[in-house]
Amino acid sequence: MNMLENLNGALDYIEQNLHNEIDEHEVAKRAYCSIFHFKRMFSYLAGIPLQEYIRRRRLTLAAFDLQDRTLKVIDIAIKYGYNSPDAFTRAFHALHGITPTEARITRRSLKAFPPMNFRLSIGGSEPMKYRIEQKDAFRVIGVSNRVTPIDSGEHPGVEEVWKTTENETYTTLKSRNNVEPFGILHVSFGEGVRAKRDYDYYMAVASTDPCPENLSELIVPAMTWAVFEVKVPWEKEKWHRIYGEWFPSSGYEQVEGPMIQVGPEIEVGLEKRVYTEEIEVELWIPVVKVHMK
Repeated sequence: MNMLENLNGALDYIEQNLHNEIDEHEVAKRAYCSIFHFKRMFSYLAGIPLQEYIRRRRLTLAAFDLQDRTLKVIDIAIKYGYNSPDAFTRAFHALHGITPTEARITRRSLKAFPPMNFRLSIGGSEPMKYRIEQKDAFRVIGVSNRVTPIDSGEHPGVEEVWKTTENETYTTLKSRNNVEPFGILHVSFGEGVRAKRDYDYYMAVASTDPCPENLSELIVPAMTWAVFEVKVPWEKEKWHRIYGEWFPSSGYEQVEGPMIQVGPEIEVGLEKRVYTEEIEVELWIPVVKVHMK
């Protein structure tokens, strides 16, 4: 069984259990990877978190069930995991724009989200530059912020760091970079990076110096890293190549830990940042070697 079949096997299991509690251990078992890696890969390839996909599929099926007037709304709500009519009504309205009752008595259009599956695409014509690096634990210090992600563009919480950091602080920060990786580090830490939940962002450097009082620090544990040479600004196609081409064929999967972008340097104090050309950076993703199925 190849990786494509494994991933679609996991999606088939989800589809068959939309009216039951979905066991994440079973999802991981069928995908032959950790649930952390499956969720992360799904988010980058599908553009939405796995739980959002499951919610959309359940509410799509619920809309079809509502066309059968012999079924009670409360029974449909419970079937798809909602413990009360109010909770079901709020979720249904948020997706479809009308209530379950209105869906039965009006001719308003409803939204249908079909099942997803992973398909083979022709890729690999352009080489991907990467290396695998083993690195001991190290410490980063820098300016941090809690970030609420958005669907596209720079996240406002990240731009807030760039905008409000003073030149003196930035110069001091760069002077503290005395160990690898060298350069300004853009560190994202937390599941929310692609799950539409808040995460921690650090504009930082790797350093053994004491952390100044006006900065924050983060200990990065000893890990194995897949280091990709890429160019920013980011486009969906670049994420798709990493998660849709490299990971499925590499024998590695992503593990929990910070994602680190080395570079570019930032001109602090600007309201908005406009890239006039692509800039080369490194993307560090924590990984573990796995047995290929």
